[in-house]
Amino acid sequence: MTAQPHGGSQPVPRTAPHYRKTGVLTDHVFNRLVAWLIRRGVGPAGSRTLAVRGRKSGEWRTTPVNPLEFEGARYLVAPRGHTQWVRNLRAAGGGELRIGRRVDRFTAVELPGEEKPAVLRAYLRKWRWEVGAFFDGVGPASSDEELLAVADRHPVFRITREG
Repeated sequence: MTAQPHGGSQPVPRTAPHYRKTGVLTDHVFNRLVAWLIRRGVGPAGSRTLAVRGRKSGEWRTTPVNPLEFEGARYLVAPRGHTQWVRNLRAAGGGELRIGRRVDRFTAVELPGEEKPAVLRAYLRKWRWEVGAFFDGVGPASSDEELLAVADRHPVFRITREG
């Protein structure tokens, strides 16, 4: 995909944000099973349902996520990249984490790249068994430089409970 620069005639390449689509098995079996368990109050390994208002529709959109508690703060990491939930969270500035009938409202601040390596390492230490394939060989034992090299592909949000 190319865009014309302002006042120029040469196309300028435009790089799309990183996004890894899920497979049929993940969409139709795994995510549905995890969402079903979370609605019943059982979050496998701490999973929750993220609910965020759609940036265009304003309707609640939900997806299973793996929150991370790290150094006294809570984080949401997007292992598959710049997904719809990431774009909605950026626009909304917050949302809800749900499990069973419990609803935790939060605000979110996206971390800049240089703050991500320690959080990504902790996230991969806890969740690599589930999301490691989305990190192209980078893992919890990777150097800060290696983690920083993939940081732009994986948005990270620090979340703070409201009220």
